[in-house]
Amino acid sequence: MDRRSILAGLAFVGAAPVILSQTRSALAATPAMPVTSFADLKTSGQFFSTVIGRAEISLATSQIAVEKATQKNAHEFSGFELGEAITVNMVLKDIGAAGPAMDAPAEEKIEALKSAAKGNAFDKAYIALQLDNHEYLRDLSDAYLHNSAGATDQAELQGRHLAMLMNAVFKEHVAICKRISGELGA
Repeated sequence: MDRRSILAGLAFVGAAPVILSQTRSALAATPAMPVTSFADLKTSGQFFSTVIGRAEISLATSQIAVEKATQKNAHEFSGFELGEAITVNMVLKDIGAAGPAMDAPAEEKIEALKSAAKGNAFDKAYIALQLDNHEYLRDLSDAYLHNSAGATDQAELQGRHLAMLMNAVFKEHVAICKRISGELGA
């Protein structure tokens, strides 16, 4: 678990500068808003502007969890997730991705975690939120990669490459969250 997460993160960070140089101008030329239907997801700009909102939720909740998670694997995951969320947010902002402001349901989830006491209930809530978030991101990246399979534009191809790296991490985090959820008795 640890080695694969680290290697995937390093691959993501290592590939980011190359992808950034080719993707930034494409995003600036065609600003995109998040999509409401996966069927509408066709450009890297749409994909990245949808991912960034979820990455911000992951960042906020993992900042809380590194302080409050008590179960060993939930705590370890929160640290890895925090590092990933910081990196993903930084990369997406560097390429010009912007999403809408955080909505009320997301803010409520964050506030609920902030006010929750340490212990098994907190750990279950944090891991459930991360599982839901990563399942959504996995499905989002699967849809984008499927819908943009015929892309020939170089910037779009680079966006697909970054999405492929993200997709691998999303799938891994779904599996890890499911395992930890089982350990917590959720």
